[in-house]
Formats: sequence, structure tokens, C-alpha cells
Amino acid sequence: MKNFAEQIVEFNVNLTYDGDLPDEFQVLNPYLDNPETIMVMQKFYHKYYNDSNQRKFIIGINPSRHGAGVTGVPFTDTKRLESVCGITMESAYTHEISSVFMYDMIAEYGGADIFYDDFYINSPFPLAIVKKSKKGWLNANYYDDKKLFECVKEFMTNSLKKHISLNLDTSEVFVLGKRNAEFITKLNKEEKLFDKMTVLEHPRYIQQYKSKEKQLYIDKYILTLKE
Repeated sequence: MKNFAEQIVEFNVNLTYDGDLPDEFQVLNPYLDNPETIMVMQKFYHKYYNDSNQRKFIIGINPSRHGAGVTGVPFTDTKRLESVCGITMESAYTHEISSVFMYDMIAEYGGADIFYDDFYINSPFPLAIVKKSKKGWLNANYYDDKKLFECVKEFMTNSLKKHISLNLDTSEVFVLGKRNAEFITKLNKEEKLFDKMTVLEHPRYIQQYKSKEKQLYIDKYILTLKE
């Protein structure tokens, strides 16, 4: 039987979205766009998930172009991939503000080894979404547009079920972002995936709008996750 790392790598390598999308949206697949993404993603999961232990599940929204949209690792830009995880990415150099908060919180939790032994992070839509604008392509969330959500809803549900099958604890799930939680709640009512949902403010929101209170949010995360 494949261990946690092997199953995640297999899931990521086989990720593809070929469903419909509204005209102004596109899906970016880092595993197809950059061969090095697969290499660094494999190194990360084999470093932290090379076992079959049960973990708690933290759900994001969908990857950003500069975080998991490059590294293949949720909430991890190339800076923290190298400085914290010790994995260098030669073909890209990215800074992503959600990654800053997440790794500051992880440091106070006890470090990456301890945190990733307890938690698995991913997104209901595990590929990056971008929207066309006058300034070019910008990050988008799966819930930004009603038609977009209807297009990706089935894919999201199937992705969540595949994540759960990795041996995740479904008694409580931690959802990042209040708007995100509204949509995950809808899916959960239909599919009955999790017994309890606990909502935390999204790292991007904290970094952008609540940076002066950042320590309070780090404390809140750790108290909530360690309960």
C-alpha cells in the first residue's frame, strides 16, 4: 500500500481540469507548465509525509500563481520552500504574502516537521485560477463568479473526496476564509464529508488588512489547531 507522500504525489501528477469555464477565466496547472514543479513537490512530500499517519485537514481556496501555482505546495512560495523546507527551486523565485503568514505561524507552532506531521493542507480546487483583466491575467478564486463555481463544483467535490481518502481525520476540518467556508458548507451539506467545520481568517486577508494584529491571529490559529 502506498504511503501518504506517494498518494499525494500521484494525485498531483495526475491532476487535470478539462471541464468548462466562463470565457474570462483560465486554469493554470503548474505540474504541466514547469517540470521542476513536480520535482520540488515530490521532495517536499517525501520529506514531511513519508508515512501513513492520520492528519487533520486544512482547506484553502485555490492556489495562487506565486505560491502553490509555482511550487506545487499549498501556501508555500519559493522563498519559504528554500529557507524553511531546505528545497531549492532553480527555475522560479516567488514571494507570496499568504506564505509569509503561514510559515510565521508554523514556526510558532513548533516548526515544519511538527506541523506537517499533524496537518495536511490543500484546496477544494487544487489548481490556480486566473481571470483576464485590462492589466492582464490576475489571480481569481473559484467563488468569484457564480458560473465559474457551477463549472468547477463537481471537480471540487471529487478533489475533496480524494484528499479525504489519504487517511485524513474528518471529525473536524479547518477552513481558511469566511467566504470560502460558505461554499464548503454548501458542499458539506450535500456530501456529508466532515462532522465539524472550524473557520479561520485567510492568511492573505490577515497580511493585507490586519498586519498590525498579526500576532493575535497567529495565536488564534495555534490555539484553534491545538485544541
